[in-house]
Amino acid sequence: MPDPASALTLPRIIALSVARVFLFATFMSVAAAIPLLTVEWGISAAGAGAIVTSFTIGYAVSLFVFAWATDHYGAKRMAYLSAWAAAITSLAFGLFARDWWSAFILYGIAGLAQGGVYTPLIVLFADEAPADKRGNAMGWLIASTSVGYAASLATVGIGIALGGWKLGFILSGILPTIGAVLLIWFMRPLENRIHDRSGDLRVRDELLHNREAGLLVAGYTAHTWELLGMWAWIPAFIAASFAIAGAGTESATVSGALFSGILHLFGAVAAFAMGRLSDRTGRKPVLIAVALIAALMSFGIGWLVATPPALLIPIAFLYAFMCLGDSPVLSIALAEVVRPGYLGAVLGWRGLFGFGAGAISPIVFGAVLDLTNAAGSTPTLWGPAFMLLGAGGVIATGCALALRPARNP
Repeated sequence: MPDPASALTLPRIIALSVARVFLFATFMSVAAAIPLLTVEWGISAAGAGAIVTSFTIGYAVSLFVFAWATDHYGAKRMAYLSAWAAAITSLAFGLFARDWWSAFILYGIAGLAQGGVYTPLIVLFADEAPADKRGNAMGWLIASTSVGYAASLATVGIGIALGGWKLGFILSGILPTIGAVLLIWFMRPLENRIHDRSGDLRVRDELLHNREAGLLVAGYTAHTWELLGMWAWIPAFIAASFAIAGAGTESATVSGALFSGILHLFGAVAAFAMGRLSDRTGRKPVLIAVALIAALMSFGIGWLVATPPALLIPIAFLYAFMCLGDSPVLSIALAEVVRPGYLGAVLGWRGLFGFGAGAISPIVFGAVLDLTNAAGSTPTLWGPAFMLLGAGGVIATGCALALRPARNP
């Protein structure tokens, strides 16, 4: 009989999710401050997007490495290592990022540390959660990511209001240390599982010959292109709406960061709700509906920047809800079609593809803004950039439609 204290109970899931909120506090540090950084550092929108890209590339590599190591050394051990690395590198970024080059390098290093508190935990949750509760458990996991992003935006926004972007970076850099301590404490009773691997099966067989896995990886890649581009630029988009309405640069930046933080909370609700819904209806219907609506909103929202903020923000909330809603469903659906001993490696390749695309997305978005707006002014034409994100949503919808009829485990 397993030790009841070591089971992945709902209170432990919630506790681990709270720890991840603190660990992810650095993820939106730069996105929250983009309008100020472009002025104070004298950089273009593409230059600001490149800093976000540096972090995302580091994160993509980190996802791959930690996921591969999970199959060989266990999810719990890799989560421990990543948590401490994230705490140290986040603090270094907060203290020492003071210009474009230092931010580009230190933010990229911070991204390299973060992957072990995502993919290994997906494996752990898939291993430990009952089959009919996996969507719910994964909803908590993905929701905690969004709440962490919201906390990051709120922390930087408060820091900017109190002492400028420097204080915002410092505050957001401190929080992951708290998260590391909490994560390690609440994971202590859980087992570090290492699954047997079949000698006649290779990871590429799961990627290339497992049709469902291939479609889910492709859909996740397209989904991440859309999602990470939206996450990186929605604070600046909302700030632009406030600026067009007459707010000053710093005030608009703070407002954009804080409202975007609330927007991420809506994303957290979406992750939790869609995960639970997929336990009841199957994975495929949820994936189709959410990806399609998100794509349609990507094609439309950029043209609404001049809409009064009081009207635009509710639309942005719904947009965030839909963009994130399929994240937990994509993860648990993949866990259900890949053999356990290979899940970490497949998640690693998925993370490399997905966050590789997501790394390119913010810089491409910024380049389109530079091309379609006058230099040195608040962008007023956002539609073409958001439409590029919508292309990812269209592809994700097609992949979901091609899945076999969903069956709950």
